[in-house]
Amino acid sequence: MTKKFTLAALLLSTAAPAFAEGELNLYSSRHYDTDERLYSDFEEATGITINRIEGNADELIARMEAEGVNSPADVLLTVDTSRLERAKNAGVLQSIDSDVLEARIPNYLQDADNQWFGLSQRARIIFFDKNDVENAPATYLDLADHAYEGMVCHRSSSNVYSQTLLSSIIENHGEEVAREWAAGVVHNFARDPQGGDTDQLRGLVSGECDISISNTYYFARSIRKDVDGLPADARADIGWVFPSQEAEGAHMNLSGGGVAAHAPNYDNAIKFMEYLASDQAQQYFSAGNDEYPAVPGVGISPSVASLGIFKPDDVDLSEVAANVGLAQQIFNDVGWE
Repeated sequence: MTKKFTLAALLLSTAAPAFAEGELNLYSSRHYDTDERLYSDFEEATGITINRIEGNADELIARMEAEGVNSPADVLLTVDTSRLERAKNAGVLQSIDSDVLEARIPNYLQDADNQWFGLSQRARIIFFDKNDVENAPATYLDLADHAYEGMVCHRSSSNVYSQTLLSSIIENHGEEVAREWAAGVVHNFARDPQGGDTDQLRGLVSGECDISISNTYYFARSIRKDVDGLPADARADIGWVFPSQEAEGAHMNLSGGGVAAHAPNYDNAIKFMEYLASDQAQQYFSAGNDEYPAVPGVGISPSVASLGIFKPDDVDLSEVAANVGLAQQIFNDVGWE
């Protein structure tokens, strides 16, 4: 059975970490109960016991840095390209050689040095109130159009989803266009940036916003099951656009992972990463958490499929991650809180 610990509990614990042959020490900032099935299936198939430490991504990376060569971590799982790149730059991951991962994960969804691999995806798309918006934005750049003044809701600039979206605009369109875009979106805000992605969708229901940005899995989840503030009757008034279909395509956020720099159970870490790229695990990312598989050709859940077919942006996410610092500077300069 998976042993699960919170980061706070581990910090208080004096017990020695497990280095046994049949174990895997997983540091994870994925906070989805549905992932339990991923772990239990792996344990059943391999006999390897997963000892899981959960916490905030930045805290986990800092912990691995502090632990250094004595770190018990074998695998780090986290959400968003910027955090994966942050872990790489902190020196807590290592390059690995896996024919399975190379064959199954597209090049643009993996680190150039094989230190991290994307395992599931979410499209970051435009949602709008069909009653109030006659001509919805067709591209990300359209969100800065004066026609949408006072209509747009978005998360804060400190959020990694915001940072990575602007980073992708820098990569696809250049710094000058990205700066103009950020300033234009600030001008079009309906309210100060606040809340999570579900709150942006709730803003459409409450009437605070006419247009918002969210990752697809938050909306798909409300199709699959009840989500507070997104009842089915209100959801019927929400339309969506997969942006930039005639250009770069819809921006994709990653959930991914890598093998820890000093993994004591290295072989088990490779097995686990390869398992997460298997058809079984990839299908469960979609069925259990309404995400898109990273592996091409793997089926998606009905809730995700109901959003429609689209063209994703296949920009190299390693290059996007390198722009995060500049993106944050632009946010600061234009007053995006």
